[in-house]
Amino acid sequence: MDYIKITETPSKHDHLEQMDTTDILGAMNREDKTVAEAVSLAIPQITQLVDALAERFRKGGRLFYIGAGTSGRLGILDASEIPPTYGMPHTRVVGLIAGGDIAIRKSVEHAEDDGAQAWKDLMEHDINSNDVLVGIAASGTTPYVLGGIADAKKNGLLTAGITNNPGSPLARASDIPIEVNVGPEFVTGSTRMKSGTSQKLVLNMISTALMIKIGRVKGNKMVNMQLSNTKLVDRGTRYVMEGLGVDYEEAERLLKKHGSVKATLENGKEKAN
Repeated sequence: MDYIKITETPSKHDHLEQMDTTDILGAMNREDKTVAEAVSLAIPQITQLVDALAERFRKGGRLFYIGAGTSGRLGILDASEIPPTYGMPHTRVVGLIAGGDIAIRKSVEHAEDDGAQAWKDLMEHDINSNDVLVGIAASGTTPYVLGGIADAKKNGLLTAGITNNPGSPLARASDIPIEVNVGPEFVTGSTRMKSGTSQKLVLNMISTALMIKIGRVKGNKMVNMQLSNTKLVDRGTRYVMEGLGVDYEEAERLLKKHGSVKATLENGKEKAN
């Protein structure tokens, strides 16, 4: 191993069981404050990925996330939020986890150790060279993720890797390595903490910037969101009020008529009437 496995290095804090609750929480919070700064150092690589994704998306390409454990769950979470938030089909951003859907809630023993399974899982979605694969692994050594990245590259896909160990196998294997060094965890080796938080931040940046780049946002509004509950209808109505300068009742009527904020704003007040 020619790199330092930072995710496994001892915590800067010790005798945690002897600390009172306020001290535990304060120390955790101070550690968490360092995460955003670590993520900021990876913005050039995240930019490269987003721009490449936007180009492929406009041609019908898709984004796939693969991971195990916390990393896999975070990828699935990000993917699952794209349809309601931006009105995209659920097939355009897809999250896969080692061990399958059951692993979202329960640990599946040794699922992450199968280096051949990721490509099998991806093939169920007819993955092809127009798509982009992002592997997520705090350690950067997860066989499921490394195998998926290797097979994707063999088949002509662009690959990226999100890892918290700079210089790790995942970073070296990926076309675009996104390395976020958050330092040792508060509880030694508990990568669901700072590492997981950094992954969530990076995933937010990737998918949100991508949706903006491909036109799913107007101004600063989610004009393509699904109107799937009362809260979202209310939010959409207020967007229409602001965009068209009408009162709440008229905005709600127009929104329900046209089915989305974007369509309502494009039709305009006069046309909508």
